[in-house]
Amino acid sequence: MKVLVIGSGGREFAICRKLKASALIDEVYCAPGNPGMERIGVHPVGIQENNFEALAAFASQHAITWTMVGPEDALADGIVDYFTSNGLKIIGPDKQAAQLESSKDFALNFMQKFHIPTAQHQTCTSMEEVDAVLAQTSYPTVIKEDGLAGGKGVFIVENQKEALKVLATLKVSPQTPVIFEEYLDGPEYSIFVLLNQKSFQILPVAQDHKKIFDHDRGPNTGGMGAYSPVPQFDQAAFDRTVKEIVEPTINGIHTMGFNYTGIIYIGIMMTANGPKVIEYNVRLGDPETQVVLPRIKNDFGKLLTECVDQEILDPIGVDSQAYVNVVLAAKGYPQNYVKGQQLPDFKIQGQGMIDYANVAVDDQERLVGNGGRILSVIGIGDSIKEAQANAYKILSNHPVSQTYYRHDIANRAVQK
Repeated sequence: MKVLVIGSGGREFAICRKLKASALIDEVYCAPGNPGMERIGVHPVGIQENNFEALAAFASQHAITWTMVGPEDALADGIVDYFTSNGLKIIGPDKQAAQLESSKDFALNFMQKFHIPTAQHQTCTSMEEVDAVLAQTSYPTVIKEDGLAGGKGVFIVENQKEALKVLATLKVSPQTPVIFEEYLDGPEYSIFVLLNQKSFQILPVAQDHKKIFDHDRGPNTGGMGAYSPVPQFDQAAFDRTVKEIVEPTINGIHTMGFNYTGIIYIGIMMTANGPKVIEYNVRLGDPETQVVLPRIKNDFGKLLTECVDQEILDPIGVDSQAYVNVVLAAKGYPQNYVKGQQLPDFKIQGQGMIDYANVAVDDQERLVGNGGRILSVIGIGDSIKEAQANAYKILSNHPVSQTYYRHDIANRAVQK
């Protein structure tokens, strides 16, 4: 079979890599993809992820068996509805269900309806409502933009002065609400669930690092690294999370009648009072995908075919090896960043792999950085400590000018 992946980043690179290993799949296309994907035999397609008409035409003309959607924007804009209306198989939630990510207010109301533990919250649609909330807010508190913000729309403020500074950058209206949430404390974990109308399976757990600098300092980013497994998230914590959060979430999706075939990400915080949901995403995460998918023993092409064909999903087999992803970002990220860094020819002998994200080619057909998060270096080992050491060894042996990365990815697990 031939399959199409929508997107262009490190997440999509990891998805394509896993699909290339499937015994069922002959060709993998990625739209728009990136030049680094050609190195693993994937075919980039020069169609942007929001051009639904051209993507559907490509899928029809090339006899694509099914399409897998990576990025949230396409899902929020209704790519699943468009493909389905044109008789094309596609993996992802429809536009209505995608509101679980595209509207934090929608997600919070969903959690309230189905008694899923989360932070206390209040949605404001005017500055008058904001002022009323500020008058009774205790600090620290969390302010969130309602819509998609690429992982950068969450602000933890320590006092009213900081709150007012954040609010000055936001336009509060019925169309663009702002949510105030209770500040929760505890470690965060990433739970990914593959589901269709008949069943669901939980993928390996991961933990990511959102802050830009070491020791979790600075602003949030799309993610600077991740690792799996997560030894401090023990079986008791996992079982409680499944019972109190995962199963009620899946039940809620079915009860609401959502057309949901694909992945739901549940970001949880393990508080002193148990697990609570921080957010939902309606797709795989980046940088977690790069460490979650390699741990799945199943033929991923078979698993996704079962998913889109509404069959009972096979149980997930999990590799015992550890994976640590350290993201190499362009200098200046997440604001104004440098482009054009020449990338080395990475020499890796089994202890890791490279997943390319924001890359381009220069006039000599060499890969160069194209801004933002350029690539992921994934270390592999028999333990988190070994995988971490291998990731940083690769980075140390292949320096790239005008870039930076965190030096403490997976320390939480290594220091356990």
